[in-house]
Amino acid sequence: MQVILLEKVINVGNLGDVVRVKDGYARNFLIPSKKARRATTSAVAEFEAKRAELEKAAAEKLAAAQAEGEKLNGLTVQLTQKSGVDGRLFGSVTNADIAAALGTQGFKVEKAQVRLPNGPLKIVGDHPIAVALHTDVVVDVTVSVLGDHA
Repeated sequence: MQVILLEKVINVGNLGDVVRVKDGYARNFLIPSKKARRATTSAVAEFEAKRAELEKAAAEKLAAAQAEGEKLNGLTVQLTQKSGVDGRLFGSVTNADIAAALGTQGFKVEKAQVRLPNGPLKIVGDHPIAVALHTDVVVDVTVSVLGDHA
């Protein structure tokens, strides 16, 4: 299916690109999340009329994400979990836990934006993670997991 992208999509294209994607990807993800529209002649003409407005909105989102990234970059978040004496956690620290901890510090981060390259954190210590605030803005945050030997 050919779609016109309404914002930048990783591994697909940039704003305004007309790309061919699999039907299911377009129907189930891109179109419902308002990241793309079917590339009909009327939709392309309508997009060209709104192009400057959409580019301005995308630039504002990027600037806001960069400003938030400046504050968030290099931050250390401390989380306490129950652990054994050997330093292994009884549970794990997930991206939802990290997003909630960042929320209590005043940062609005969705759990999907928290990137855990090796899966949930299962041991006590400092762990570097990435937070993707925007497709072009990825900042590094350190999560310090403290053990509670109760």
